[in-house]
Amino acid sequence: MSIDQPRTAATIEEVAAVAGVSRSTVSRVVNGSTAVSPAALEAVQKAIAELRYVPNRAARTLASRSTMAIALVVPEDVSRFFGDPFFASIVAGVNSRISRSDYVLNVIIPSSDPRDKTSNYLQSGAVDGAIVVSHHSSDTFVERIAAALPLVYGGRPTQVREADYFVDVDNVAAAQVATAHLIERGRTRIATITGPVTMPAGVDRIDGYRAALAAAGLEPGPVAAGDFTIESGAAAMDALLRSGEDFDGLFVASDLMARGALGVLERAGIRVPEDVALVGFDDSAVATSTAPHLTTMRQPSFLQGERMVEVLISLLNGGAPPHATILDADLIVRASS
Repeated sequence: MSIDQPRTAATIEEVAAVAGVSRSTVSRVVNGSTAVSPAALEAVQKAIAELRYVPNRAARTLASRSTMAIALVVPEDVSRFFGDPFFASIVAGVNSRISRSDYVLNVIIPSSDPRDKTSNYLQSGAVDGAIVVSHHSSDTFVERIAAALPLVYGGRPTQVREADYFVDVDNVAAAQVATAHLIERGRTRIATITGPVTMPAGVDRIDGYRAALAAAGLEPGPVAAGDFTIESGAAAMDALLRSGEDFDGLFVASDLMARGALGVLERAGIRVPEDVALVGFDDSAVATSTAPHLTTMRQPSFLQGERMVEVLISLLNGGAPPHATILDADLIVRASS
């Protein structure tokens, strides 16, 4: 008796080659996306039938219908994951929304070494879908995950594709508001400590800073790069002071970096806000643990976590959620400005 299954394990790349389409198009067809042209859909379906291709996800669905599990993947160092309040808020929002559904949450923190193991695990059918938060341009393993199962990004992907789904904060507008606040406080020479340029959030906050200065007819002040950690904020602040360039305002792209910068300014005898007015970003618990308390942009991290789950569950249920969900950040004025 013959069994209707492939004699050899055809790959998604082979399906794409036979159909004459991209790997991502095959993935969209397999995952039931409507963002595929009728011609591409027909070509992929014909190739799947010809090669007897059975995707891991489809095979799992035939066997057990669903795992009812969702993975939250955070490709960051473990110490940063547990040390940055941003992640605690994101996880709280994700967990809050998942707790109101039938799904369970798997949290995965891949370090640089086992990322292949992570992608292999997620492609194996162990979960129904995934959420990826805090990814960098070097995190190419995420592309393999996106090709294998429904995925929602926390923050704009480094390269947005038509089939991507993401929930982001309007970082450009938020940085503009933060920098404009410093200008309204009478500051005319405004420096910035940036986030990593390997992340869209870091780039967007630089762009917003520059846009606000240009709108006011001001030249950009000195710039130093950080990576959203306290230590990098202190190092960047040291670099700004060593540069010898004058500044009377400072926009820092995260509260943790602002905390590091405040310590350096205090040791240098520079008063905040009298000598340098400062605005951070996040409005985490850090903002009210510093002296002075931080003026900052309140990032809706909890809401972002909830929305990511809502988009993913909609995809898993065959819905058509928006590809981009953009949230606003609010200026919270405190003593540092």
